[in-house]
Amino acid sequence: MTTITADKRTPPSAMAPFRHRAFTFLWLATVASNIGTWMHDVGAGWLMTELAPSPMLVAAVQAATTLPIFLFALLAGAIADIVDRRKLLIWVNVAMGIAAAVMAVLVHVQLMTPWLLLAFTFVFGTGAAFIAPAWQAIVPKLVPRPELSSAIALNSMGINISRAIGPALAGFLIVAAGLASPFLINALSVIGIVAALWWWTPPASQRTSLPPEQVGGAIRAGLRYAVNSGPLKATLIRAAAFFLFASAFWAMLPLIAREVLSGGATLYGLLLTSVGAGAVAGAFLLPIIKRRLGADTLIAFGTIGTAAVLLLMAIASHQVIAIAAAALAGLSWIAVLSSLNVSAQTSLPDWVRARGLSIFLTVFFGSMSIGSLLWGQVATIWSIPSALIIAAIGALALIPLTSRARLGQGETLDLSPSMHWPEPVLATDKTPDGPVMIQISYHVANADQKAFRRLMSALADSRRQGGGYRWSLMNDAADPERFIEAWWEASWLDHQRHHARVTEEVRQLQEQIVALQIDKIAPTTQHFVMPISNDAEGSQ
Repeated sequence: MTTITADKRTPPSAMAPFRHRAFTFLWLATVASNIGTWMHDVGAGWLMTELAPSPMLVAAVQAATTLPIFLFALLAGAIADIVDRRKLLIWVNVAMGIAAAVMAVLVHVQLMTPWLLLAFTFVFGTGAAFIAPAWQAIVPKLVPRPELSSAIALNSMGINISRAIGPALAGFLIVAAGLASPFLINALSVIGIVAALWWWTPPASQRTSLPPEQVGGAIRAGLRYAVNSGPLKATLIRAAAFFLFASAFWAMLPLIAREVLSGGATLYGLLLTSVGAGAVAGAFLLPIIKRRLGADTLIAFGTIGTAAVLLLMAIASHQVIAIAAAALAGLSWIAVLSSLNVSAQTSLPDWVRARGLSIFLTVFFGSMSIGSLLWGQVATIWSIPSALIIAAIGALALIPLTSRARLGQGETLDLSPSMHWPEPVLATDKTPDGPVMIQISYHVANADQKAFRRLMSALADSRRQGGGYRWSLMNDAADPERFIEAWWEASWLDHQRHHARVTEEVRQLQEQIVALQIDKIAPTTQHFVMPISNDAEGSQ
């Protein structure tokens, strides 16, 4: 297998990831699969307007798609960080293909009902919940880090190419061949992605002698990392603020086509095609625009564009205006989503990548689910245009309110494993039970103590990310130049995992701390465990 390399002298082009064969093959297979998915989604949304054309039930289709990701993404992320991600993706895709085939049969024989449609939609959302974190976590394995932003934009572009093709094709097939046809095509489209994943050989993972994590512990570790990661928390804040209001566009789009614009399935497909075309154009422009504006300004412009689309859709009286607005929606959507995704990816080391991305997806789809139900209810009580106008105002209002949550804080961090901590020493072969307390002694001159405390505050976050709790920094009452750092970890095994996960960023931080020591040598580290009982004591 060839080593992935990149020229660091110039920024990579938007198309650079296509130089890597594995990325290209998987990208093409995913586009083909997503065409089937978008056909399925259009068919489901339009089928509900046939079965029960109320705003609440139509919006519930969107909610049933996104709610499972909110419910199960964290579990899925933990599983994806423990098991073989490639095999997980293969089996979940196979299961979804079978479900799509069953759904096609039920629609064809006219046994589908509104509640059965919502149940199937929930099943597909659950499958997507298990696919999304695993798929996003393998993207950094396909391209070098400098090309990650371009790879994410290309993945978004691929989704929108499929969005440009799938909905229009679905609208045509619904009229020409009936409502069962989109679901049948979706079932067949799974074959390509399964074949591509079967062909792909992922790079070998770093070997470890430690046993795999349990699912419950893995979930807790993922949540703990997210709570103590400033870059990831900032990304989650910006994501929630945007998607809660942007969800109004997706939830109301079938009703905009049918009720506001007096169109049919063909118009609905054209609107989604226009969204896809705008997103494809955005994928080509994003690398240039982002280099000039930065992620924070880009996401602000994307939010303003989305608000403008919501206002245009609320007052549009002509289908051409709505189609043009949909193109702006696609451009704005990819600008925001790509920026948020890159910010989340670069905030995470590989050991917690799927879990961290699953938390991002939980916020993403949770906001979309809540928003879909909210805007459906607002449209039911007042009107569709009223819901769109309120959502536009809310999106604009949150731009200044969330501006302090800066994106891309992790892009300059080196989160690769450093392995610079020496293996902790045990005086016995028996693994201790219970928690571990770690103490480190520092000697810092008075003149350097302000800088020392600032660095230690940053180090405390990394301790907590790796599993530490009850962290403290104490000053020796008898010696003002002596400090004791202490924290606890749940078990000896957890502390060993912490050793394996410590990053280059932490190594550099600790080097700065060592440079402040009076003697310029590494501080003394001690490990304390619960007393190991003597087997003979039990028989006394």
